[in-house]
Amino acid sequence: MVPSHSSLLLFVSAALVLLAIPGPAVFYVTSRSIGHGRSAGLVSALGIGVGTLLHVVAATLGLSALLMSSAIAFSVVKYLGAAYLIYLGVQKLLREDSFAASGESARTKLSHVFGQGIIVNVLNPKTALFFFAFLPQFVDVSRGKVAAQIMLLGLLFAIMGVLSDSVWALLAGTLAHALKRKARWMRTQRYVSGGMLISLGVATALAGSTTKK
Repeated sequence: MVPSHSSLLLFVSAALVLLAIPGPAVFYVTSRSIGHGRSAGLVSALGIGVGTLLHVVAATLGLSALLMSSAIAFSVVKYLGAAYLIYLGVQKLLREDSFAASGESARTKLSHVFGQGIIVNVLNPKTALFFFAFLPQFVDVSRGKVAAQIMLLGLLFAIMGVLSDSVWALLAGTLAHALKRKARWMRTQRYVSGGMLISLGVATALAGSTTKK
């Protein structure tokens, strides 16, 4: 049921290398931290993690094969995800946000950020393709219960991903927090985070089929 110790060690090593390279999830999380502070960044990292778990379940059930076999399905999901990122970026550019939010509005905003994180990752077909191609490489067929092994490896990767993204969120949020008292930063922070989201959406739409978290 559980992969061998050597397979787990190799998997963790490979995952650490992949997570150390900033990808779409990192850019999304940092944009949330810059735009709304550390809490929003951490919550968005959790949302990305939940979206990752959904992809893991899909990979375990074999649903990711649909994206690999159908160019239309891949394109539809890809462009929906890109459009959603661009929408979030435009919304950020058009709305003046304040770091000094009330407790209730902060809770509402964080719940929205969490949901957006899930949607952004679920609508990223590259994540599905990544798991479908990456996880089976570390499965030990001789130990049986392949689906359980894939699920375990996916869960481990999701946890590592949340921890990694949280570090990026804290770094970006700390920088934004240090600058929040400066009037110039307050005027430009929404353009920075909004521009990052729009750029990420455009890059997602124009990217090829290379898999990466």
